[in-house]
Amino acid sequence: MALQVVWFKRDLRLADHRPLVEAARRGPVLPLYVVEPELWRQPDSSGRQWSFCREALEELGQALAERGQPLVVRVGEVVTVLEAAHRRLGIAGLWSHQETGNLWTYARDRRVAAWARERGIPWQEVASFGVTRGRRDRRGWARDWERRMAEPLLEAPVALPPLEGIAPRDLPTAADLGLASDPCPERQRGGRRAGLELLDGFLHQRGRGYHRRLSSPLTAFEGCSRLSPHLAWGTLSMGEVTQTTRARRAALATLPAEAAAGWPRALDAFLSRLHWHCHFIQKLESEPSIEVLELHPATRGLRISDPERLAAWSEGRTGVPFVDACMRALRASGWMNFRMRAMLLSFASHHLWIDWRDSGLHLARQFVDYEPGIHWSQCQMQSGTTGINTIRIYNPIKQGRDHDPEGTFLARWLPELAGVPAIWRHEPWRMDPATQAASGCRIGPDYPAPIVDVAAAARQARERLWGLRRQSGFGAAADAIQERHGSRRSGLPPTGRRSGGGRRRPSRTAEGQLCLDLGLDPESASRSVT
Repeated sequence: MALQVVWFKRDLRLADHRPLVEAARRGPVLPLYVVEPELWRQPDSSGRQWSFCREALEELGQALAERGQPLVVRVGEVVTVLEAAHRRLGIAGLWSHQETGNLWTYARDRRVAAWARERGIPWQEVASFGVTRGRRDRRGWARDWERRMAEPLLEAPVALPPLEGIAPRDLPTAADLGLASDPCPERQRGGRRAGLELLDGFLHQRGRGYHRRLSSPLTAFEGCSRLSPHLAWGTLSMGEVTQTTRARRAALATLPAEAAAGWPRALDAFLSRLHWHCHFIQKLESEPSIEVLELHPATRGLRISDPERLAAWSEGRTGVPFVDACMRALRASGWMNFRMRAMLLSFASHHLWIDWRDSGLHLARQFVDYEPGIHWSQCQMQSGTTGINTIRIYNPIKQGRDHDPEGTFLARWLPELAGVPAIWRHEPWRMDPATQAASGCRIGPDYPAPIVDVAAAARQARERLWGLRRQSGFGAAADAIQERHGSRRSGLPPTGRRSGGGRRRPSRTAEGQLCLDLGLDPESASRSVT
């Protein structure tokens, strides 16, 4: 019996699953998911993430059982589980998707690779998303992404021969894994059915005007695709989302102009963000240390750990309403649109001067759609530690007035401000004592005063960061970073510039050319699919 083990990781689906299809062609398949307690003890893991993952696994298990062979669940260390399976059954081949995860999963995969080599078991890791393993730079990356996205989608095997005498076993609860209570009442549900419903609803109803609705938290919760957790946990594949979107885009050409109005630009914007999704994950794939080490050496040791400021920011009590409202909404839902994610990171890094690893870990646990490649690349990008991106310091008061002018979002998530006149909601500390009393919101007792002077803190951060960039040797190090991670839409070095790329300047950034090619404004260029 040439037993093939398909190790499910963050690819919790049967459709368009090449490892499963290829394994099934070669012999009986043992579909395996290993619940790794040590993984769930990592500081970027949370109960809300496990809840979503568990729901997806339940649906995956049902789909496999309908094909004849249930999902086999084991709790423990992967190498130990594989070794036990090999001794009992004899493993002829191990199959999985490549995973661009955190440093813990990177080290775990190295252990699995060593175990497989020692046993003479071929481990076939199939490329995931549009990410390419082993790249030294970005030449040709965009072409490879397009080619990958155009590959035919694979249908799931119709049947899998059952394996006798192997108990599937139940999935553990969050408490079984030692995860802390993590209430998230508005969390999205896991599972492929939910993902397909979201995709269909977005492409046919909710997506019209996506490009206009994605920036404000007032409209983004409904106007964005909300597919990010399904891509992060693999209930949908990037290829099927891309191809389904492109098919819908093509079908619009057959509709009357009035019926198609607003759709083409919306779907073009969404497709560009699918590209950016993989662009950022590629950064971590190429340089795993992005999770813990600043890309540019001059920015190392720049910020501090400040538990008090971190707690105020994490709990939504900084006294800056738009920041606090976004943080409380995130805590309740496990999701936030990308512009607001960037603002939260910017405020923590620049106004509060908190180390990006501290703020990044809190946000990682809050995000049900936590994708390490996107998340840690964004943490560094928004905190100004890459050395190649424009220094972007969001003004949270301006962001609030721009995206929630009447304070509707604030009133929902900050009930202590619900009685405050709209004109004062974004800066309630400016109310005089009589207005505070009349509105039922006293600054201090009812809602905190701002933890920092927003304008002064931004000015100080800007001076510090630009001071670093003026130091001797900063540009040479930035050139090397750009050569490794900078975007090249055409897959070739930019015309008229040396292959090293050149230093990233305020008005010309490493992602700037791709930003223009995709029709994005520079401020939105850091966004991925949401």
